Amino acid sequence: MMHLPLAPIVLPLLLAIVLLLPPVNRSLRLQRGFALLGALGLMLFSALALKTANHGEAHHYALGSWQAPFGIGLVLDGLSALMVALTSVLLFAVLLYAQSGDDAKGQYFYPLMLFLVMGVNGAFLTGDIFNLFVFFEVLLIASYALVIHGGGKQRTQTGMHYVILNLIASSFFIVALGLFYGVFGSLNLEHMATKVPALNSDDALLAKVGGLLLLLVFGLKAAVLPLQFWLPRTYEASAASVAALFAIMTKVGVYSLLRVHQTLFGAQSSELSHFIGPWLWPLALLTVLVGAVGVLASPGLRQLAAHLVIVSVGSLLLALAINTAAAASAAVYYLVHSTLVTAALFLLADAMAQERGTTIDRFVAGRPLQHPRLWGMAFFVAAISVIGMPPLSGFVGKLLLLQAAHRPHMALWVWPALLLSSLAVLVAMSRAGTSLLWRVQGEPLVELQPSVAVKAAAIFFLLLFSVVLAVLAGPLASYTLSAVEPLFTVSITK
Repeated sequence: MMHLPLAPIVLPLLLAIVLLLPPVNRSLRLQRGFALLGALGLMLFSALALKTANHGEAHHYALGSWQAPFGIGLVLDGLSALMVALTSVLLFAVLLYAQSGDDAKGQYFYPLMLFLVMGVNGAFLTGDIFNLFVFFEVLLIASYALVIHGGGKQRTQTGMHYVILNLIASSFFIVALGLFYGVFGSLNLEHMATKVPALNSDDALLAKVGGLLLLLVFGLKAAVLPLQFWLPRTYEASAASVAALFAIMTKVGVYSLLRVHQTLFGAQSSELSHFIGPWLWPLALLTVLVGAVGVLASPGLRQLAAHLVIVSVGSLLLALAINTAAAASAAVYYLVHSTLVTAALFLLADAMAQERGTTIDRFVAGRPLQHPRLWGMAFFVAAISVIGMPPLSGFVGKLLLLQAAHRPHMALWVWPALLLSSLAVLVAMSRAGTSLLWRVQGEPLVELQPSVAVKAAAIFFLLLFSVVLAVLAGPLASYTLSAVEPLFTVSITK
């Protein structure tokens, strides 16, 4: 159990290497089997990590027994364990859906997916900012290839824009790391946190500049206004299984913002305490607004799902702007819900598009679906959940966010933003369902789509968690609160 924090990183790494070696690399069937088994194994390790972290203590792991601030340190606590578990669940569903054909459209699909998950898990588990940068680069390099998986002019063009933007963000990240190291002499978060209260005015200014640069970097990763423009095109152009897995990537940005800024610039950091608050409020509100407008203007279900990701990011930022443990707890619950349901929508949009012929997932009259009841049921569950209507997890998540904004001056901004965005999503999803399921003309496609059972299994597996999260809302809310409370009660020992 002492090496458990390392497992979510090493397991996908080793499995990806195995999939690159003969004879596995020559057999798509073997790659599918190994990848699914690896995803199941990762879910098992994630369950063990959740059980271990549920005891309330953070487990620190020093790679090679090199202690911080010189070694590579990993931290397994309630928050990181939950995020790793979320990633493993999403990976299993995505790899299952990919077996319906996405994995055969290009080379190295499964190794790239596993390398991406390795980077994501590393970002969740790392205990210092430098290795956060390293794991960011690992997941980004894998995502560059996955964006253009399957080829095509649109994917190549979108991929180039995506690469250039992230290279610029990485440059700002490096500058921020240099500033932090010059000020603190360390990049280990806990070591840095102990030195923040004693900074002189000049060093505090440099630390503030570094924090703002990280806000810019994490804002780009999370698709925060005005850096959200890359997301709809990238997610819409990517293969369905890739877009579904990318639903976790914006959440890496939100998680990093919470972890880094709350650890370094929390209540204990005197004059630097939550200095990004005045920046977060307008950014969060405008991100929700732009996302809601995008949802209403979306011409197809894939693009609608992409704008829903932006709405969810804005909602999460509102919770972080409130800057309380209760709000952060609500944000974590809502993060889990929104990641799973938007991933399910990306997969569902692809499954429906394949049965509508040339009209694909656009909101125009098209051929009848070959499986209208199956996909109609999935769409209904996803719509109820993403709108935030009872009794599914979307309702619980938004209710927790509304409760967190209990002070009048906060409720004045948070309540209208969340409720009006929910109204916009209600209108957009009603339009989408009417267009895709009822506005039909002609006859269904003669050729039946393959692997319908596999697609349905992956989609309903993700949607099942909307029910599970709602049924277990009480214990999960208690767990998320205990997971984020240490970030708001950092004890400083000099």
